[in-house]
Amino acid sequence: MTTIDLKSANDTRSLGRQFGQQLPAGTVLLLYGDLGSGKTSFVQALGEGLGIKDSIESPTFTLINEYLTGRVPLYHFDLYRLEPQQTATLYPEIYWEGIEVEPGICAIEWAERLAYKPDSYLEISLSYQDTGRKAEIRSIGSARIPNLEIHT
Repeated sequence: MTTIDLKSANDTRSLGRQFGQQLPAGTVLLLYGDLGSGKTSFVQALGEGLGIKDSIESPTFTLINEYLTGRVPLYHFDLYRLEPQQTATLYPEIYWEGIEVEPGICAIEWAERLAYKPDSYLEISLSYQDTGRKAEIRSIGSARIPNLEIHT
């Protein structure tokens, strides 16, 4: 596990941009954290790192937003309003396995609500601490954490 202290919102954005610049298509990011912990800010910066020019908004009501104009596609899920049994009806494996869609990066907010997980993913837990936020990143299966450098 990699732990990174994020002393500012800029640090969270820097982390997301670095992921976007380095991650290959087929990567799944499962994002955990309380409301306001920086999940959406991270995904917005991820999109910047991918070269996506569109405004990235949390798909709280649409559930999945697709951004196809970057280095690789970004599929952004927000499961906040769903129960685990409801998430299965989204067929998230279509996105993380590249079935019927171009392989890209899946970023899934509120991942604890997934009914099932892929075999390989990066788990990113964002939390508050006295000096800002903290990111804990864990690699599951063949997913690899990119080389990270945070300047504060």
